Amino acid sequence: MHLIETAHLAMPKLGFGTWALKGADCARAVAEAIGLGYRHIDTAEMYDNEEAVGQGIRDSGIERERLFVTTKVWWTNLADPASALAASLKRMQLDYVDLFLIHWPNPAIPLARTLAAMEVLKERGLARAIGVANFPAALLQEAVATGAPIACNQIEYHVMLSQEPVLRVARAHDIAVTAYSPLGKGGLADDPVLAGIARRHGATGAQVALAWLLEQDRVAAIPKSGRVENMRANLAALDLRLTTEDRAAIAALPKTRRFVNPAWSPVWDQAA
Repeated sequence: MHLIETAHLAMPKLGFGTWALKGADCARAVAEAIGLGYRHIDTAEMYDNEEAVGQGIRDSGIERERLFVTTKVWWTNLADPASALAASLKRMQLDYVDLFLIHWPNPAIPLARTLAAMEVLKERGLARAIGVANFPAALLQEAVATGAPIACNQIEYHVMLSQEPVLRVARAHDIAVTAYSPLGKGGLADDPVLAGIARRHGATGAQVALAWLLEQDRVAAIPKSGRVENMRANLAALDLRLTTEDRAAIAALPKTRRFVNPAWSPVWDQAA
């Protein structure tokens, strides 16, 4: 599996997202994904599927050390990330996670305090790396300024949503970026521009959208699928090589389409 390697982590570029997968279906999907070659599994306490993710990991038969597991602390629980991680580890029946993230920022809870507590968890070996999610550029810069070893920012990112301000801050500080909803909740696969590129490569629009992300420096993607054929197709995107013409066509697509924007979202257009 292709890796992103920074001072803080070594993370497979293509991961398996588990948002909305539940119970036995989730456990089966995780085990199947690992069986196909995925080594990066993403979950969160809010997904209410950590038990199933852990079961899928065990069912896969793959040694824990060969997997990269991410979980996240929910934004209302940032005052006590230690308790949140302890509960997540218990649910997954794991001794540690590879990456522990703040799921969403919470202006009511001091960021520096949360990150300091998470850094203690890293020092104790309960989280191999720590980071954030859904942090705009200015807030990511604020997180870096605390001195915490920020390894990753997980954000919505796809061919129709620019994240250039966040990417500039991340690259300046050797921070990986993980793209969630990399296929726009499935809404991008049938775009005619992507479909045209796909036809030239004998691929699918979804594979083109993933390949565009995966070719970027220090950018990972975590598409979710409960179907083996889609898991396998997403893996194949790692080997798809876009041309300069392809990239120009993708660059011309609108870049303001956001699919995830809950009431507790930060101000997205914050500049660093």
